[in-house]
Amino acid sequence: MKIKLFLIGLLFVLAIPVKAQNCSKYYPMEEGTVMEYTSFNGKGKTQGTISYTVTNVTDAGSSSSATMVMKYMDDKGKEAFNSEFTYTCTGNTVTIDYESLMSNQMLQQFDDMEMEISGTDIELPNDLEVGQVLPDANIAMKMSMSGMSMTSKVDMINRKVEKQETITTPAGTFDCYVIYSENQSKMMMAQQNFPSRLWLSEGVGMVKQETFDKNGKPMSSTVLSAFSQ
Repeated sequence: MKIKLFLIGLLFVLAIPVKAQNCSKYYPMEEGTVMEYTSFNGKGKTQGTISYTVTNVTDAGSSSSATMVMKYMDDKGKEAFNSEFTYTCTGNTVTIDYESLMSNQMLQQFDDMEMEISGTDIELPNDLEVGQVLPDANIAMKMSMSGMSMTSKVDMINRKVEKQETITTPAGTFDCYVIYSENQSKMMMAQQNFPSRLWLSEGVGMVKQETFDKNGKPMSSTVLSAFSQ
């Protein structure tokens, strides 16, 4: 279960666009930019906080890239895990390398296993409009030990720009595009589907995210609580 939730979390991060100079409208790609989020369970109880910090921005010809450091703190203020994500922007497209999203702590849990990671780098458009269909994405892990193997996979499908909406969070009031998607997780013989909605605001990035079960019942949410440059 933890592996499935982790993979879904990776695709949640994959859905976040990053703004490069003259390249994308979302997430200012400036060193020192910090985005802080509070995460909740389906009943609205605080589960922890997540911070994203832009630590390095480089330009090479027509491409720009950024390193974003992510830290997750649990509800007791203890750091649960951290990771670094690399984003590249070329022309009108932002691309994220799915392999760079694997945290060191996650990998250390499987030191005694042979592990293969595969997936599809997600491409993010500059301009969003209601009704727009976005590319699918996926990430998979195959683990083997002592002749036994296990495969986990999450596919993010049916991605589309659903509507525009203005929402208010502790960080302020934002005009957003709402992106709908479905996260299909597969582990061994089990398969589950988790619909999700993502609120994106120009110049800020992700403002809110909600995940539901197959019956539409809230499972988790994440809300922007602070933003600084």
